[in-house]
Amino acid sequence: MSYIDAIKNGFRIINRNWQLVLVQLGMMIISFLGFFIIVGIPLAVAFIIFGIDLTGLIEIKDLLRVFRDPSQIVSRYFGLFLIVLTSLLLYIIMAASFGMYVFGGSVGVIGRALQDMTMKFSMRTFFHEAKRLFIRLFGFTSVIGILLILAAFILGILGGGIAALVSFAKTQDSTLALFLGTFFLLILIILALTFILGILSITLYGVAALFFKDIGPVKSLREAINYLMRHPNALWLYAMLFGGYVFISFLLILFRSPFELIPVIGIILSFPFQLISYAIQTYVGLAIIAILFTYYYSTEIFIVPTAESSISQVTPQEENTIQDT
Repeated sequence: MSYIDAIKNGFRIINRNWQLVLVQLGMMIISFLGFFIIVGIPLAVAFIIFGIDLTGLIEIKDLLRVFRDPSQIVSRYFGLFLIVLTSLLLYIIMAASFGMYVFGGSVGVIGRALQDMTMKFSMRTFFHEAKRLFIRLFGFTSVIGILLILAAFILGILGGGIAALVSFAKTQDSTLALFLGTFFLLILIILALTFILGILSITLYGVAALFFKDIGPVKSLREAINYLMRHPNALWLYAMLFGGYVFISFLLILFRSPFELIPVIGIILSFPFQLISYAIQTYVGLAIIAILFTYYYSTEIFIVPTAESSISQVTPQEENTIQDT
């Protein structure tokens, strides 16, 4: 399948299941309210006990007066500090779990819609797929998190080595030190982008393998790596889509900035625009997932039927056999 066909099918799937955007917006609103309930209330209590007037938080001197000696505050209000810290950790766990649940449901609906091009969105299907994929997605993201930590550790070591090399070069020649610093900085940036794109592409194609092949987290990771080695064009497809997502996000930030510069009214006007921006980003993000799922499905599982064609599905191996004969 070509890139254009995958993109068309991906957007067609999301347009047919546009309710997923509303579900993502609902998750964002619930998470926002949950932060105020789980974290905001204990924090407000802490501010009152510390002697901060919640109606006068504009005065920065109040914050400086309270947090001038944080160790003394922690020792004095250690119990309350634990409550606030516990509530923050509880919120992070709950928000991450809720987000994973919604992501699993969205992935399941997209995958089911790809398998059945006549299927339309239903909350029953969404909840069924969310419950079915939750545990495996949680394990898979945990493995990806370990990979991200390893990548950050490697980049940190390389950055430290570059800094030491540049410091040594400064003692010899400042011009050489400037050249080495610029050269190795560019190399470090390229490596960081390579790590990011590689891990993110492995993540999404791994989720596709997890859904379509119904396998576990570790095996999904291996399947994604092997798939990218067999189909390097899949990595370039993701890189192109990732660049498009970053560009669209930049444009939305650029359009939103003038509203934030207007006092009072700008804040009021920026709120609905913030929701619109989030909806657009969510739509584009879901479309990217659907496009990558389409490309994976057509190159690894079955040929994806288009809306204009009623050709029955065949596997890529069967297609190669037909072409050979």
